[in-house]
Amino acid sequence: MDFEEAIAKCKNFDLHVHSTFSDGKATPEEVIKHALELGMDCIGFSDHSHSPQPGGERWSMPLSRKPDYLKEIARLKAEYEGKICVLCGIEQDLYSDSSPDGYDYIIGAMHFIKLPGGENFIPVDQSPDTLRRAADEYFGGDFYALCEAYFEQVSTMPEKLPYCSIVAHFDLITLFLEQSPLFDQNNPRYIAAWQRAADKLLKMHIPFEINTGAIARGYRTTPYPAAPIREYIRKNGGKMLLSSDSHRPETLRHGFNQWKNELETK
Repeated sequence: MDFEEAIAKCKNFDLHVHSTFSDGKATPEEVIKHALELGMDCIGFSDHSHSPQPGGERWSMPLSRKPDYLKEIARLKAEYEGKICVLCGIEQDLYSDSSPDGYDYIIGAMHFIKLPGGENFIPVDQSPDTLRRAADEYFGGDFYALCEAYFEQVSTMPEKLPYCSIVAHFDLITLFLEQSPLFDQNNPRYIAAWQRAADKLLKMHIPFEINTGAIARGYRTTPYPAAPIREYIRKNGGKMLLSSDSHRPETLRHGFNQWKNELETK
């Protein structure tokens, strides 16, 4: 079963799942066994593609591990055939140096803001202090200029990752806002920035995630993207699917019942 067939036919799936091949806490087989306990009919592994930026080695897949990853997921596909559909995907960062070839599907993501000159990168999801320092050092303390840079680069996904199948955590820049209110999501500049990016990505005609990963990890009480963005995507003909961004077996399909109900009623 390929990616398109899986999301059309399967009822109980999760396609944004990490394992020990990147920064997950369990092996792929351990994750599959838990998925079977949950009654899942499809599991998609999407470990982080290699990120050469400073700090990226802590959570991304080493280039040398890709053949092992492909081989192991292929083994598990065969071993669990008839019990659960197993797909081999990758969460491909916009600035990864790893080839996207060989996967069943690609989740397009951006974890770094690239600064002019191409040598410096700001990690988006490292800490509130990292973003504060970046805003002060590179954007004159203007958080909205930082957000505009973030969404402008997200908007290049159609050109840089034209092969991707899913848009990951569209507004990752908001990860810390509930605990550290760095900026106002109702600011007109912020709204205009994400709308410009959303308009470009909607032309790809691929699903955006409703990503519950930050809820499971205690950073947020609501998923990515924020409710106004989800509404905008729906009103403009966009598709959405639930993803847990799970890094441990017990967070598979975290919060899906709540947010599935939202999709079904709006």
